[in-house]
Amino acid sequence: MQTWLRRKDIDRVTVHEEGRRLVPTLSWPHLVALGIGAIVGTGIYTLIGVGANLAGPAVLLSFLVAGVVCACAALAYAEMATLMPAAGSAYTYSYTVLGETIAWVVGWSLILEYTLVVSTVAVGWSGYAVGFLKGLGVDLPEALTVGPHAGGLINLPAIFITWVVAGALIAGTRESATINAFLVVAKLLALGVFVAIALPAFDASNLHPFMPHGFAESIGEDGRKYGVMAAAAIIFFAFYGFDAISTAAEETKNPARDLSIGIVGSMVGCTLIYMLVALAAVGALSFSVFGQSPEPLALIMRELGHGAAAKIVAAAAVVALPTVLLAFFYGQSRIFFVMSRDGLLPRNLSKVGRRGTPVAITVFTAVITSALAGIARLDEIAALANAGTLIAFVAVAACMLVLRKRDPQRPRVFRAPLAWLVGPVAILGCAYLFMSLPTRTQLWCLAWNAFGLVVYLLYARRNSLLAQGRNA
Repeated sequence: MQTWLRRKDIDRVTVHEEGRRLVPTLSWPHLVALGIGAIVGTGIYTLIGVGANLAGPAVLLSFLVAGVVCACAALAYAEMATLMPAAGSAYTYSYTVLGETIAWVVGWSLILEYTLVVSTVAVGWSGYAVGFLKGLGVDLPEALTVGPHAGGLINLPAIFITWVVAGALIAGTRESATINAFLVVAKLLALGVFVAIALPAFDASNLHPFMPHGFAESIGEDGRKYGVMAAAAIIFFAFYGFDAISTAAEETKNPARDLSIGIVGSMVGCTLIYMLVALAAVGALSFSVFGQSPEPLALIMRELGHGAAAKIVAAAAVVALPTVLLAFFYGQSRIFFVMSRDGLLPRNLSKVGRRGTPVAITVFTAVITSALAGIARLDEIAALANAGTLIAFVAVAACMLVLRKRDPQRPRVFRAPLAWLVGPVAILGCAYLFMSLPTRTQLWCLAWNAFGLVVYLLYARRNSLLAQGRNA
């Protein structure tokens, strides 16, 4: 039983062998930009339509519920990240606190999360790019711009942007983070334009009926789950992203100060932005009009007679949605990297290139994510990505509470306030959101983790550095 629960030494979690260390090049502005770049993206640009279709105007409550749960998780992440400034995020925290088997499940779930988030955002970017080009008079063949589910053959724009971002990450971490910061500013300016135009057009009649499908989830005639909580489980995707900051801990110059600023600061700022944009959207136009659109914000602008503003919003999405791709792609490569460095995945994958980036893992991730983006459905991908995230969030909150009990005297640069309230709210909230996901999504998530446990038993358990008597 002890081998299943073996843990990494928390005092040596930042000690790594030569040739497998990541270089600290990032400061807190890079981290805040990384967080905002990850959080503000497909969730508000595209999934607001998906959420409104499930909950009606009460999607505002869905944003609120998801935001509260994520805020509690973010506080737990901030405490754990400053306590253990090492790459790996929830996987690393679980390895040092809960044991190797649970860490594997969390790491395997993070692979699911990051891979599918990148695919989802690539599909969302494709929708805006095609719409933007169409507005300029350039019509791309439908067969090459949507997947088989929508009557096409393959989504080439989604594949293209995935490889562009992969190339940027291979070029260097600091360089990518700097480009990301400029794109984040462009994205926020576009959302400011949207709010400035849509909010004055607010019409209270668009909020009736406010909750057409009720609060708790219910099964519709088409077999899908509807209601405020069903929408919250989907647009929960719109809030997470701060966890990608914690994967940058090893590459942060001053992690004790900068990680908490990046995680908490980006989460608070993005929650305010989301509530304002969502209010402007549902007040300006009936949800039944924009609920099915792949580019709901641009559609609202066009319906309000602001064609130029619609082009600005669409252009900003085309330019700035890759910031989400970059943040999650970055996080994915670091999760793969650390699991490889720990011996749970092949060790040769954790070699760092001349620029200090894990090239082989980045290329491998690009192959997988671009293949999914080329053929998959946006809503189904988002829901499955949420499942992996919810598992990771539960693990981090649990790690915070266990360490508070097991090692209360350990110095904590950042202490989550009201930990014994914040932790349980994050755990129970994530558990409820998981149960609110589509049943098919839950089954796919369980199947993914069952497959992961087989991989662990056949390979990872015997090949981990701890199994060989070495601290990873």
